Formats: sequence, C-alpha cells, structure tokens
Amino acid sequence: MDLLDKVAIVTGAGSGIGRSVALIYAAAGAKVVVSDVQEKEGLETVEMIRTAGGESFFFRADVSSPADNAALVDAAVATYGALHIACNNAGIGGASAPVGEYPIEAWDKVIAINLSGVFYGMRYQIPAMLNAGGGTIVNMASILGNVGFANSAAYVAAKHGVVGLTKNIALEYGAKGIRANAVGPAFIKTPLLKDMDASTLDWLVTKHPVGRLGEPDEVAELVLWLSSAKSSFVTGAYYPVDGGYLAS
Repeated sequence: MDLLDKVAIVTGAGSGIGRSVALIYAAAGAKVVVSDVQEKEGLETVEMIRTAGGESFFFRADVSSPADNAALVDAAVATYGALHIACNNAGIGGASAPVGEYPIEAWDKVIAINLSGVFYGMRYQIPAMLNAGGGTIVNMASILGNVGFANSAAYVAAKHGVVGLTKNIALEYGAKGIRANAVGPAFIKTPLLKDMDASTLDWLVTKHPVGRLGEPDEVAELVLWLSSAKSSFVTGAYYPVDGGYLAS
C-alpha cells in the first residue's frame, strides 16, 4: 500500500494507460479522482476501482480548458481534503501529415490537449500540493518526447514540450516538496492505435526489439513507482518504457 491515504488525480483515465494508472493507484491505497472527457468510460473505471474495494469518483474535465483543470483540483480537495499525486495522462494522436501540409486546426488541437493541458493541470495541481505539504507529478510524455516520427509534428512537438516542462517543475519546486517526472511509453496497446491497419501495427512491432507492443499495465507499474516514496530522490527525469525502441 505504497500510496495509502494519498489523493490522486488521473486524467484520461477512462481507458488505456490512464485506466491502468488509476487502478494501480487505487490498489496501492490511494483515493483516486478519475477524469476524462468520456463519461461512460470514466465511470467504468470508477466502478472497477470500487468493486476492488477502493475509493474513487469521476469528474469530467477537458484538459485543454484551464477552468476545467481548476474545477478538477477543487473537486479533489473538496471531496478528499487534499491533493498529493497527479498523473497528467490525457492526450490524442492528431493528424498525420508532413509539416508543410499539417492542418493548422489539427496542430492547435494537439498542442492544446497534449501540451497546454499538462501545463494547465500543473498550474492548479501545484498550489493544492503545496497546501498539502508536497506532492508528486507524473506527466505522460512518449518516446516521441525524445525522437521524431515522420508526419506527427504536433504530437512530437507537444511531447518534447512535456519533457521540458517537467524539468522546469523539478527546478522550481524541488525544495518545496514537489517532484515531477515524465514517462515515455513506446507504442502501447491502447485506443490511440485503434484506427491503425494490421500492416502498420506489424511494422510498429518491428521498431521494438522485444518483438511486441507494450501493455498499459507495464507503463502503470513505472508510474506507480515514480508516484511513491520509493522514488523519493528522483525528479526532473524522463523514463522511457519502450521495449528497446530508443536503443536502435
């Protein structure tokens, strides 16, 4: 029970990595605020937590909205009395096109959710954590926060930005009891891949030396460690969980 009596927010917790993180947080003893724009899926995550004996509630929030992020934090504190942990996980894939043809609207949407959404989240999470005496933030970046990927300029730029933003939090708040780290998953079996055809998925597998795609639970295990006191001297770091993708 590494997170016993801690209060955690997980964005994008209705499916995929976010759901796995919410479940593992709850199993470790945390009270979990499940957030997503998909209410049905978010409520399903809450039900899974409660069925397993954990404490949780759902709060719908669009991370690209500063007001929604503020309301999410307020709801966590009002319900459970504090905020100690945040996993800023919500994100989208975006359009596929080279930079010279990338749709402006698609760029704006990806940046708003994948980068500004992380900033907005921390903008309101940090004051609440300071009030609680400290806290831990885990931001979901990607292997594409470290390298490029053709035709995914907005996603790559946003995830690189998440890594840089995480480093700044470590510098600014390390002495105030707040740690922040970024996780860089490779291609994981989540709804983000649902529109890819079989040949593309087969090609993606070849990019991972372990010979397969990752599972959400494998990412969640790393997030749990970074969220717990077991990683108490770790901050400002970027941790790939990538099946060897970045080794090539």
